[in-house]
Amino acid sequence: MIDSKIDSKTAVLDSIRQMHWETRAVPEPGPQEVRVQVRKVGVCGSDVHYYTHGRIGNFVVESPLVLGHEVSGVVEAVGEGVRTLKVGQRVALEPGYPCRRCSYCKSGHYNLCPSMTFMATPPIDGAFSEYVIWPEDFTFAVPDSVSDDAAALLEPLAVGLWAARRGGVKVGDSVAVIGAGPIGCTSIQAARAAGATTIIAVDLEDFRLELARQVGATHTVNSRTHDAVAEIRRITHELGSLPLSHAGVDVAFETAGSVPTCRMSLEAPRPGGVTVLVGLPPDPEVSLDIVSAASRETDIRGIFRYANCYPAAIALVASGAINLDVLVTHRYAFADTQAALEFADAEKKVSMKVMIDVSAAAGQGG
Repeated sequence: MIDSKIDSKTAVLDSIRQMHWETRAVPEPGPQEVRVQVRKVGVCGSDVHYYTHGRIGNFVVESPLVLGHEVSGVVEAVGEGVRTLKVGQRVALEPGYPCRRCSYCKSGHYNLCPSMTFMATPPIDGAFSEYVIWPEDFTFAVPDSVSDDAAALLEPLAVGLWAARRGGVKVGDSVAVIGAGPIGCTSIQAARAAGATTIIAVDLEDFRLELARQVGATHTVNSRTHDAVAEIRRITHELGSLPLSHAGVDVAFETAGSVPTCRMSLEAPRPGGVTVLVGLPPDPEVSLDIVSAASRETDIRGIFRYANCYPAAIALVASGAINLDVLVTHRYAFADTQAALEFADAEKKVSMKVMIDVSAAAGQGG
């Protein structure tokens, strides 16, 4: 095949809060690869953290990096051997792909693959670019009933679905979602889709709690003004037959990534319940009451990204069972990528999901 490169305008992070524009050559896709013209990219909390701090845990930005991993677009070219996708198809990109050969991959736990390639995780570039090359098997066609915004947000929905699977949520369960940001709201919808009937959302901001109700929370608690754990126990006590001392949810999800919410998530389940740690506190060493959790036989489960969730995510959104469009509160042109990151960092009290429109990028940037 003739190597016909095209130019791709790209937003590049140089250092903390410093970005520039580049025009990069994007080649013809290789075997089992597709070239995708990017349409929408959601701004994730990890993008903001790399932008403002230059690192997340052991992942450090040591050279220029392209951010963005919540991606939707259109197939613009296909490589040799591609069978499932065609030029012109609208797609969502699962932003990580594994080696496909190790024991984790072969057992279905490819999210734990030691050779994972993941967008916008140093040193792998992300999707704040007009075009990207990606493997066919991690590029998913989406139907017309799924908007470009929703297709990009399949990524945080995959996190919520994986959290619900790890938590073992089943029909009739009660759950608490501690942190009603984008991941919290997708976890609420995933828990509801799995059959949870009592869903308690906890956050500091009424704005986010109202959105949590829109997507399926049956109860909301503002932890700025209420004792969240006491409220969770009161609600579950009144709905069930357990004494107040043993009340709590079947599954608690920590989705805010803070020390106080980690502590809440261990206290919120009933004895014998489950805590799923979805968020990542800024300090890896967190003081927790493990004795209490152990004596209540609380199962503590972590999650790392997701595996085999995109097909279910697409089906749920396409059917109308899950609404991702409602989470988009602010939109920015591709030329204003840096402004979008600044806004997402500064305005958490009034924004849920910031979306960048890359599809109208022609002539933008500088």
